[in-house]
Amino acid sequence: MAIKRYTASADTTITNAFEVGMTSRGSGSNMGYADSLEVFSIYGQLSASTAAADSSTTMARGLSQELSRILVNFPIATINSDRTAGRIPTLGSVSFYMRMYNAETPFTLPQDFNLVIAPVSRSWVEGAGLDMDNYKDLGNANWINASTAAWTTVGGDYFTGSNYNVSFAQGYEDIELDITDLVENWVADLSTADGPGVYNSYGVGIRFTSSQEAFYSCSNDTEALNVFTGSVLNNTGGATQSYYTKKFFARSTEYFFKRPVIEARWDSRIEDDRENFMYSSSFAPLLDNLNTLYFYNYVRGRLTDLPGVGTGVLNVSLYSGSAGIPTGSALLLPAGGNVATVLDTNATGGWVSTGIYSCSVSITAAATRVLGMHDVWHSESVQYHTGSFYPELPPTYAAAPTFNRITSCTNLKKSYSKRDKARFRFFVRSKDWSPTLYTVSTANNPTDCITSASYAIHRVVDNLPAVAYGTGSSYSTYLSFDKDGNYFDLDMGLLEPDYMYEIKLSYYNDSIGDWQEQLQTFKFRVEE
Repeated sequence: MAIKRYTASADTTITNAFEVGMTSRGSGSNMGYADSLEVFSIYGQLSASTAAADSSTTMARGLSQELSRILVNFPIATINSDRTAGRIPTLGSVSFYMRMYNAETPFTLPQDFNLVIAPVSRSWVEGAGLDMDNYKDLGNANWINASTAAWTTVGGDYFTGSNYNVSFAQGYEDIELDITDLVENWVADLSTADGPGVYNSYGVGIRFTSSQEAFYSCSNDTEALNVFTGSVLNNTGGATQSYYTKKFFARSTEYFFKRPVIEARWDSRIEDDRENFMYSSSFAPLLDNLNTLYFYNYVRGRLTDLPGVGTGVLNVSLYSGSAGIPTGSALLLPAGGNVATVLDTNATGGWVSTGIYSCSVSITAAATRVLGMHDVWHSESVQYHTGSFYPELPPTYAAAPTFNRITSCTNLKKSYSKRDKARFRFFVRSKDWSPTLYTVSTANNPTDCITSASYAIHRVVDNLPAVAYGTGSSYSTYLSFDKDGNYFDLDMGLLEPDYMYEIKLSYYNDSIGDWQEQLQTFKFRVEE
């Protein structure tokens, strides 16, 4: 499972916009329970002459400023506990993305703008307000107060050292922002008074840039009654146009896949070449001649580190085989991968994760061309495991290959619980496969192992991508492979219950330099 999502733990909108009638602001309003979040900048609704007509509100010299900002917090303590429990990787092996989704409105959508995403520097409360139109629900947090305590600066207190800037060309775009450094600062801060970045985990604030937040201009009347009781925020020199309005779905939305989340992504692939072990070729570069073998230490059905080895190293020797038994002396191995010196008899296996060890080696067909080989995992006089594999010569082609394949899911169930963590296994063969009589009568037919394969999960009723293809640098949706073929693990908690979903697969085709989505899809239902 290389994807885990953490839904926002609190969110709200704060504003200093004018209420209906333009005589008072909604600075004390709270919108913590609203199902959407809103950011805008309104320029020039109130001029000096308009304000002067009401002596009780003094003269707002110049033009008015109306702003709305978003506050979002996330369950950093849960992220920290998941890391401690090994459910997500350690620092440096995982990326964290903040994801927020555009909410359509009947209003004209601003275009060509930027939003600043900055860590909040003060604790705040979500509140229980709902009114985003008339600002009648008073409470904290709001434009003036973070909680029972006031903001140091109205509109929120923010750190400036780790700000992010997100561009919106058309206006309807979602936010998908890598905030790994910020999340790691938050996690580190949980165990220290101030933390390395001094960023306590109070979430982020989202606002327009200072050049796009509309400004006002005052030259007294006590700075135009503290700017018409917004109680001061001076952005003189900002925008002279409005950006109204950009909305995102809040954590209380009815739409399961539109909630604001932090999405952890990492590379969890197992690339075990036991089923597609290739002899070295003079036509291939060194790295492509290496094959990786894995050893899985299961004790009573649970992966467990080897006693006496733990997270250390162990030796791996290769032998030719006879009747399924290693025979003769250990093979002399060429240098490369986990073989330190030429003609060594041992490769150095290393710890991958709890109970899993691997090593990378290469062998030449000239040195030993046999039907079967064995890998013996040992440490000094203790022999832990003996495996088997069948090396093959790398294929050669007289013309560019097409690679048409047929895929089946060998262990697909009709339904899963949302609490399940399921493993999906696939059998892959060429479309023009022509098996021999021996192959047909063999119980375990060999499967093709696709070294670059990715999955996506779509909700069937509307084809919504619940898990999109992750074919970038994070490898978060790449399939693993071992002697039984390709597979991936999925946490069903990522999916909304009571819907049917469809697995889609794409295989990378080097001959055309692109991904090819497969025709076969696999459907299942998630139950409560």
